Amino acid sequence: MAARILVFAGSSRKGAYSGKTADAAMKELALQGAEVTRLSLADYPLPIMDEDHERERGVPESAVQLARQIAAHDGVLICTPEYNGSVPPLLKNAIDWVSRVKSDGSRALRPYPGRVVGVCSSSNGHFAGIRSANHLRAILAHIGMEVVSAQVSVPNAADAFEADGAFRDERLTKGMSRLCESLIEHARAFSRRVEP
Repeated sequence: MAARILVFAGSSRKGAYSGKTADAAMKELALQGAEVTRLSLADYPLPIMDEDHERERGVPESAVQLARQIAAHDGVLICTPEYNGSVPPLLKNAIDWVSRVKSDGSRALRPYPGRVVGVCSSSNGHFAGIRSANHLRAILAHIGMEVVSAQVSVPNAADAFEADGAFRDERLTKGMSRLCESLIEHARAFSRRVEP
């Protein structure tokens, strides 16, 4: 059975480098036989995480929908940009809200614990979003996800992609292949563990 992998970027900006990286990841995962879903966080609008909001109105439906998507997949691949040396607010807010989801109606829903996740980063600078990736990895480990060790970080991202979306640098192409292979392998193991 094919591993089911969810892919999304930490930016919803049109032409975002993280979005291009997510597209490259999606293609490579599909080439390696995964069943891939690509989503945009723009389709899951959320207010700023606020416990008063949660107490008065409950967890927003968009957070529950995103939690369902994560729970429906064996693994996740997140491609993050870097804002001021860290994780962008859109991505952090989505992660925080989904962490508040405990149920879907009468059914328990815990989308994070044990689920496999891979990380990519990108920036138009030389450091390739490494600081954001490091912060993201720490966050994901804290919420109980299994973060694979392989990682792809794209430097000088404005010049990193061909017109067809492929990487210009062969090292990035090979790195993405290794990351996707590792993610698929760990996602299959996760799927075997949770099968009834």
